[in-house]
Amino acid sequence: MIDIHCHLLPAIDDGANNLEQALEMASMAVADGITHAVLTPHIQPGRWHNTAAGIAGEVAAFRVALEADQIPLKIGFAAEVQVSDQIFRDLEQEKIPFYGVHEGYRIMLLEFPHTHIVPGTDKLVAWLIRNGIRPLIAHPERNREINVHPEKLKPFLDQGCMAQITGASLTGRFGATARQAGEYFIRQGQVDVLASDAHNTTTRLPAMAAARDIVAAMVGADVAARMVWELPMALVAEQFQQNA
Repeated sequence: MIDIHCHLLPAIDDGANNLEQALEMASMAVADGITHAVLTPHIQPGRWHNTAAGIAGEVAAFRVALEADQIPLKIGFAAEVQVSDQIFRDLEQEKIPFYGVHEGYRIMLLEFPHTHIVPGTDKLVAWLIRNGIRPLIAHPERNREINVHPEKLKPFLDQGCMAQITGASLTGRFGATARQAGEYFIRQGQVDVLASDAHNTTTRLPAMAAARDIVAAMVGADVAARMVWELPMALVAEQFQQNA
């Protein structure tokens, strides 16, 4: 499996606290069947001021640490970018890292706030798509406005966005409402990829196998395989080709 959304990089956001924990998370991911991970630190105004250059340096150092500990996890990177007007400036200054290019679009992991849909987000999405950037919406099933009204995701998909669901939502970690919304999106064919959104070794684990099996039971093993390998790898293939 490839985990396209996780927070393994140490001491860069609210994910791994230090290198020791980051390496433990990487080992846990491998034990769960994850062979590739795309590390996606937060870019969030007023809280996490990460940049493409800074993340790249941290990833290079972590890759060395993985090799030293003989942990067979291949890593790439992007960023989890929260909706804000800062996106325009960060794009102009080339501070946002992308997954790669797919079907002619650069792919960006876009995070809505957990509580609501920010007014004007549809206009932001339209601008991004006009400028050759396709958002992959992070964990919509955990957004309170969307998981109560799951029909509010579809207009963004109709605009051209993709959607990523958190595996732990399907296993119940984020409560019944998130689980039900996640199941609804899967049955409606509105989810493109599954990821762990791992943050630590205790409550937000780097694990996807159980959720993959739930998806397989719901809609078929072929759909589950596309969500945990085929499409994620298509989005980031160029990164792993470069680091083969």
